[in-house]
Amino acid sequence: MIKRLNFMAHKNSGIDGLVAVEAWIARSFDPKLLELVKVRVSQMNGCAHCLHMHRRDALKLGETDDRLLLLNAWRESQLFTTRERGALAWAEALTQIAKSHAPDDVYEEAHANFSDDELVALSIGIAMINAWNRLAIGFRLQHPADHKRAAA
Repeated sequence: MIKRLNFMAHKNSGIDGLVAVEAWIARSFDPKLLELVKVRVSQMNGCAHCLHMHRRDALKLGETDDRLLLLNAWRESQLFTTRERGALAWAEALTQIAKSHAPDDVYEEAHANFSDDELVALSIGIAMINAWNRLAIGFRLQHPADHKRAAA
């Protein structure tokens, strides 16, 4: 793999802006549910670095291994609440926006489970993890295990 710019180590006001948005989201939305959404979106986008980070953060907030292992199949599991299902469906629709065009039924499900302010914060959170995934994948931000393997 060709070494690419470490965008996280590169001082940039754009990155600072993204971090500021993350701080706002952390004050505006359920952090445990947001971590679940971040893991799901990172699964969809195939971002190893973000999967590692947000799985670890979710566990720290009390998420379980069983639910994280079943997250890719949340529709078939009874372990997820109606509210979580609404968030996950909305996250998938927005992550696949070019294909899904955020269908009305998915929007209605999300809106039925979240206040207007929560839905806006959730949607911004989904947009942000998609942005971070694109940056991490584009710049080949490595998973910690890859760092250890390279150092050995």
